[in-house]
Amino acid sequence: QVHLVESGGGSVQAGGSLRLSCAASGYTISNNCVGWFRQAPGKEREGVAAMYTGDGGASYYADSVKGRFTISHDIAKNTVYLQMDSLKPEDTAMYYCAAERIHCGMVLVFRYKYTYWGQGTQVTISS
Repeated sequence: QVHLVESGGGSVQAGGSLRLSCAASGYTISNNCVGWFRQAPGKEREGVAAMYTGDGGASYYADSVKGRFTISHDIAKNTVYLQMDSLKPEDTAMYYCAAERIHCGMVLVFRYKYTYWGQGTQVTISS
């Protein structure tokens, strides 16, 4: 059974940093398109960052987080990370990871209907 488990969320002040983790079990994240999404109360879910975990994988970022967030992965740990720096109150949301065994270049990474999702981790940024 496939599980994606997010962790690393919490409450920090604006300007601070957090690193989210998405650990996969029952599933290998290599050669996957993996994405981070977020949903704030009363708002639609939005894509934040995505990357292909195979050779030559590109990374993709929403304009709102470019230069502040970095997506990465560790194949040995079967884990995807989202480093979030210079956090703003508007980054407050539940953050989810998603995975699909496809090349990101073949899809619209923030609109694709990923098969596997985690349960989410809450990020709260205070001003």
